[in-house]
Amino acid sequence: MSEEQKEQAIEQENKRTVSHYFNFGEVFGYYFRKKDPNRPKNFNLKMMHGINKISILMFLFALIVMIGRWISRM
Repeated sequence: MSEEQKEQAIEQENKRTVSHYFNFGEVFGYYFRKKDPNRPKNFNLKMMHGINKISILMFLFALIVMIGRWISRM
């Protein structure tokens, strides 16, 4: 990697905006995607994805509660 390419990569990282950090497209895509017929059907895999979905919801709920408590103390 040349010096110029390194500088461009650093500049791109510095240009990230707030909307970049609050991009929930991948999270919503995880919940509302179509069934893939090529994906192997396995009970363990289904349970893993189910637990992942539950843990994401619990995390988001806890985050909302923490932000709500922080705002109410102000």
